[in-house]
Amino acid sequence: MAVEEAGEAGYLPPMLNPFEPGFFDDPYAQYRAVREADPVHLSPVGVWAIFRYDDVQRVLRDPRLSVEERYARESVLPPSSPELQALLDRRRERGSRAMLNLDPPDHHRLRRLVQKVFTPRVVESLRPRVRQLVDEMLDDAVSREPHALDIIADLAFPLPFVVISEMLGMPEGRDRLELRTWSGALVRTFDPTITPEEVVAAIDAGEKMGAYVSETIDWKRDHPGDDLLTALIAAEDAGDRLSQDELVDQVALLFIAGHETTVNLVGNGTLALLRNRAQLEILAREPDLVANAVEELLRYDSPVQMSRRITLEELEIGGHAIPAGRFVMTCLGSANHDPEVFGADADDLDLHRTNAAQHVSFGGGVHHCLGAALARLEGQVALGTLVRRFPGIELATDALEWNGRIVLRGLSALPVAV
Repeated sequence: MAVEEAGEAGYLPPMLNPFEPGFFDDPYAQYRAVREADPVHLSPVGVWAIFRYDDVQRVLRDPRLSVEERYARESVLPPSSPELQALLDRRRERGSRAMLNLDPPDHHRLRRLVQKVFTPRVVESLRPRVRQLVDEMLDDAVSREPHALDIIADLAFPLPFVVISEMLGMPEGRDRLELRTWSGALVRTFDPTITPEEVVAAIDAGEKMGAYVSETIDWKRDHPGDDLLTALIAAEDAGDRLSQDELVDQVALLFIAGHETTVNLVGNGTLALLRNRAQLEILAREPDLVANAVEELLRYDSPVQMSRRITLEELEIGGHAIPAGRFVMTCLGSANHDPEVFGADADDLDLHRTNAAQHVSFGGGVHHCLGAALARLEGQVALGTLVRRFPGIELATDALEWNGRIVLRGLSALPVAV
């Protein structure tokens, strides 16, 4: 919240407060104030928040911290009615078998099986297909509206959806918007500001997504192909295989994570370039700079702003003792703007920044994003193609609508003139 006087209690330092007006338009001003004044604190949303780069790296890499909610002594979900509590209890009984929500050794076992079929070689082999998709999507958009695009609807959303669907070998026919609705409801559970109504929607979406993925896996067993889902079904490690429930949760995770984050990378990255015209022109003149440009855009306005851990024992950090069983939110967006690492111009966009790749936008430690290579590839092709084909691209409006999420920061729409 804004720094204010607190009567006899004295002066309250700024702290993480997503309810502050203007937060979603520009969270970095708040991050900067908090990082300088109180970089480790218990925030108004009930979680401990960490803002400095070194502290964030330490928490992300510390094996003594957990990602499993069963260790939390307090829930970050809102107070619930008996009906909602019954739904939550049912969800907790089943638990999550997705690697994102599991500690070692369970996490390591699942990741070994999945990464066998998610290698850099496989990802790089997708580059020609991603180029084709980007060109087709842009061609289709400008054929309908020659002088305008909505970067989110016309490119950022459909691109990763088609790529991950083709990688997995998902059957055609499912309504994209239906899957997007389920995915959007599920990722709201990452935010500590989720409402009871959103919890209900997320549980319903999870059941529908799980049923759809389970049906697809059964279909794929009878119709194997040269795809990721077939390979996951067949994947073995020392005689071990994924169970049906583990398969469902890993596929749902790959589908959601492989889609939501890339939408935000392309959208946020395009907006950053449009608001920093000189940098866009640099990329237009130096197309070979696109790989470093994507790293800098990931740092500058990260698609993932927060990553959480749970303390298993008391954690001493930044002069504070955080009790066991508490949620700790590492603020990746703040760490990516820490001048101690990125210099006095950390709040500026610089596509030539030599240490841009030191960002923490893909997390860290054993949970470092498995799909980082795919996100980078899609970002490079989408943003590089946009700048090459439409060097005069401009914002069509200053009235932008953000998705209102603390963790997965992105735009609902991004209309541009071409």
